[in-house]
Amino acid sequence: MNITFDNSAKVSGKLTLVVEEADYKNEYDKTIKAQCKRASIPGFRPGKAPRAMVERQIGPSVLVDTLNKLVGQKLYEYVQTEKIDMLGEPMPSESQEQIDLEKPAPYTFVFDIALAPELNVTFDGRTKVPYYTIKVTDELVDQQAQMYASRTGSYEKVEEYQDNDMLKGDLRQLDAEGNTMEEGINLTEAIIMPKYIKNADEQGKFANIKLGDIITFNPRKAYENDAELAALLKVSKEQAVIYEGDFSYQVTEISRYQPHAIDEELFEQAFPGAEIKDEAAFRARIAEDLKGQLEQNSEFKFLADIREAAIKKAGDVQYADDLMKKIMLANNTDKGQEYVDKNYEASIKELTWHLLKNKLAQAQEIKVEDEDVKNAAKEMAKMQFAQYGMTNVPEEYLDNYVQEIMKKRENIDSLVERALDVKLVAALKGIVKLEEKEVTLDEFNKLAEA
Repeated sequence: MNITFDNSAKVSGKLTLVVEEADYKNEYDKTIKAQCKRASIPGFRPGKAPRAMVERQIGPSVLVDTLNKLVGQKLYEYVQTEKIDMLGEPMPSESQEQIDLEKPAPYTFVFDIALAPELNVTFDGRTKVPYYTIKVTDELVDQQAQMYASRTGSYEKVEEYQDNDMLKGDLRQLDAEGNTMEEGINLTEAIIMPKYIKNADEQGKFANIKLGDIITFNPRKAYENDAELAALLKVSKEQAVIYEGDFSYQVTEISRYQPHAIDEELFEQAFPGAEIKDEAAFRARIAEDLKGQLEQNSEFKFLADIREAAIKKAGDVQYADDLMKKIMLANNTDKGQEYVDKNYEASIKELTWHLLKNKLAQAQEIKVEDEDVKNAAKEMAKMQFAQYGMTNVPEEYLDNYVQEIMKKRENIDSLVERALDVKLVAALKGIVKLEEKEVTLDEFNKLAEA
């Protein structure tokens, strides 16, 4: 087989494979012989059909399959051997001539290959990059302490309604004259949280309501959709559409949620086994955890600034746009050309950063090992648990959760990228000139949004 590659266009290349009969004959013959042994043709004993007859029936399809397999294998072997920096998949070339398989070999296959641009971006001690350290303020510690207290609080019974209280009461359907309908809806312990009533007039009817009070309100006006109304009236969503009138509501219970006291019981619930004895130690532990969480934000922003600087250094990066769009369309056939046209520019920007990031990692001799991927999975798991206030998940439970994450193939690529990001940030922080600035969380968020 003769393989040639013309990359004179720089951003793309044309790879040509000329297949001779000797290249595929052995594999073709092997397949035909195997089919002869399995063939069941009238007039012949099983496995005794003449080869010529079998070839007439399946020869063309066997040849197509054999050639496709061979060409694909040799194409990718050549790309790897010659270290061609290919983007996406090879595409059949527009210059490909029709191949007549009824004629003898050779057969010529031509593919267009998109090539990665040459990127020579470097960072050194002369490169200035901002690094924002987020202050752990008393306000942030207060918010976190209240979050712990709120998550472990409890309801207590009260006599008069305040905002955010939960009501229980008797809900009765009224007729046009305001009388209770004998065959209407009559519910006990109907739960209402006036805070979530959308209509201001209906919500106002619950202001300062007391235990035992009776009010008249219109549930249809109070709630925006049939699903909410159905949940209150204990009917189906389809049935809810018929209820337009007023209801009476007599309050039988008012419950107010009280955050947990800031005490040793809360300290133990928030940080099991930490043996925190007083509020000062509790706040110190919260501040320590916040510092670690906020540091991740700082490093994410640092990497974003590195990205911006790298793309700026790279300048106007050229791609084989028409070919790249064909590749993108081939990978998104269900979404169509409109999707490609709309998302191509953003996709190329992401690709440029991906290539730059890999170049920077190669320059720093960064390699992502299995342990790095596991650590990335563990950090992801910790962040997920932290969203639910679980900041001290046992190591054994965490390890089991990490194993489950890594069983899903779709998670691995993102974990490898995350592991690469962590190592690249660590390496570049030691190379570039950091312009360190201390900011509040609000100031940082504004910078991140800019």
